[in-house]
Amino acid sequence: MDVSEFDYDLPEGRIAQHPLPERDASKLLVLDRRTGRIAHHVFRDLPELLAPQDLLILNDTRVIPARIFGKKEKTGGSVEVLLLEERGEGVWDCLAKGKSRLRVGTGIEFDEGVRGVVESTGGESERIQVRFPPPEVFREWLSRRGHVPLPPYIRRPDSPEDRERYQTVYAETEGAAAAPTAGLHFTPGLLKQLDERGMERATITLHVGPASFRPIRTGRVENHVMDSERTHVPPETGRRIEEARAAGRRIVAVGTTVVRALEGRAEAGPHETFAIQPGWAPVSLYIRPGYRFRLVGGLLTNFHLPRSTLLVLVAAFAGREHILKAYGEALNKDYRFYSYGDAMLIR
Repeated sequence: MDVSEFDYDLPEGRIAQHPLPERDASKLLVLDRRTGRIAHHVFRDLPELLAPQDLLILNDTRVIPARIFGKKEKTGGSVEVLLLEERGEGVWDCLAKGKSRLRVGTGIEFDEGVRGVVESTGGESERIQVRFPPPEVFREWLSRRGHVPLPPYIRRPDSPEDRERYQTVYAETEGAAAAPTAGLHFTPGLLKQLDERGMERATITLHVGPASFRPIRTGRVENHVMDSERTHVPPETGRRIEEARAAGRRIVAVGTTVVRALEGRAEAGPHETFAIQPGWAPVSLYIRPGYRFRLVGGLLTNFHLPRSTLLVLVAAFAGREHILKAYGEALNKDYRFYSYGDAMLIR
């Protein structure tokens, strides 16, 4: 498929720059993926829109203040670093932006005397590895001096409010460079309502990073290659998924990261059975139209960028025509788009 088939026009003013005062006050577009029927709700209506026997799977990753700013030691040139993953004792995979490419051995000076040294580079890629001070020192500094890694389409500096709002209320496992945004709409009160209606929920971890937000730069959708991301499935979550499938209950993924984690970890067994091995494992599954979903039967998601792997994924789940029609309807109804925007329930 040509990547242009996953394009749509979005006015700049429709990209949400701030969260709403109340998380669950966001609009919620409900799409029936079989018929294409569309209905409009508010996110706090969610308990009435799901079945009591549904199993919700949430991504409990916690965003770290991963954006830091420094200067090259020798030239004083500005450098912006986005921390992605700690690879070893004080060594991080990073993305770096500056006027010139960083080279191995380059020192970078940050606030309060913190220093990093480039240990490896990706050639033409912006991805590098940087050695920082010992973890206990660096993480304490990072918690105070790091910036919330808001995506580039939010055209403002991060604020103290973002430290809370660019984080789900159930975030637990530190390590993400971006939020699993479908989960930003939940409140403790809404989760309690889901519990009272008898809905079961469980968690996985996928630390959102480059694989989630790297754009499709190939002309053909199928030529794009997904980066690998580490995922964790607790044994309890694996057990609940198996029980739900055995009982014919629907598994609802909260966010595209959960879809990739579950579908990427599903191992085929006899008679159309699928199991997930617990623990940590890499996932590089690229879901596009034609993919046969193994576990996920419902999806709660935000509205995604044109020509992105996330838009391709939701099109694979609900049908390209249904999704583009729903996006058009959302634009007509003044929905807010992207990370701090409104949500969609596909069922």
